[in-house]
Amino acid sequence: MIIWPLQMIFDLTAKKLISYTYDPAKSSENLRENFVAFIRGLISFPLNIPGTAYNKCLEGRSKAMKMLKDMLEKRRTMPEKQHGGDFFDHVLQELKKEGTILTEAIALDLMFVLLFASFETTSLAITFAIKLLTAHPQVLKELTEEHEAILRSRDNPNSKLTWKEYKSMTFTNKVISETVRLANIVPGIFRKSLRDIKIKGYTIPTGWAVMVCPPAVHLNPSKYEDPLAFNPWRWKGVELNGASKHFMAFGGGMRFCVGTDFTKVQMAVFLHCLVTKYRWEAVGGGDLVRTPGLSFPNGYHIKVSEKTRGTQESTKKMEES
Repeated sequence: MIIWPLQMIFDLTAKKLISYTYDPAKSSENLRENFVAFIRGLISFPLNIPGTAYNKCLEGRSKAMKMLKDMLEKRRTMPEKQHGGDFFDHVLQELKKEGTILTEAIALDLMFVLLFASFETTSLAITFAIKLLTAHPQVLKELTEEHEAILRSRDNPNSKLTWKEYKSMTFTNKVISETVRLANIVPGIFRKSLRDIKIKGYTIPTGWAVMVCPPAVHLNPSKYEDPLAFNPWRWKGVELNGASKHFMAFGGGMRFCVGTDFTKVQMAVFLHCLVTKYRWEAVGGGDLVRTPGLSFPNGYHIKVSEKTRGTQESTKKMEES
């Protein structure tokens, strides 16, 4: 299960951001595989010899950056409208502006970070969400009802999901918030003190690095009642933003994650398709390990079967009667 969402999310993100689709007939290098190698060795013993995770991490980044640079150079020679104005096109427009502070090196680093940050954490969050929904049928029931109501309200049952429909997914948003609170996929957030900071008798000197630990807040019983429980209803009436001190799944302050809304939309659309089109059951895996981030070393295996609209509507009528 963990590999499938990772592939799906990366392929979707790369296609939307930089119009990239892997074609083995045209290239032996797979951008996704290079990113995976980078991520797997990101937190590893820094021994740079062939075969180590650290070495593969450095090689993965180097190869990915070269691929991005080659794609950017190729894009310079192509008509802008051919790709519908993706992120590469916006970067090229900015690079052409007189007096811009953006350089090619900064642009490539930005592309790398956007791809890195937008698929690993999201794929883990989706996998964890499915695991939680499987274990909590009442939550799954209310989530499914919300999305079935969206389908019933459409004039055209075959129409695609709209932004208005996404904004109406209030319970879905609660499920997502509760999932990422419990997941704590990013175990630490780093900041740098810009001046001496005095706190509880201690002084953090200027220039020191500070690591904020989100799990210490998200699982704190003084902040959350029964903090280990999966309870999406706890978010009823709660407004979340970058200034929320008790919710840091997407960072906080001025450096609030720029991909927050993108991640939430991806998760919401995935859950919409999942609960309206399929049913599933767990068949193996699912063990969680933190090293230090969240991981499923043996994956999470589920058996998926397609729903039929007729069966769903009959079941709904029986429940109402």
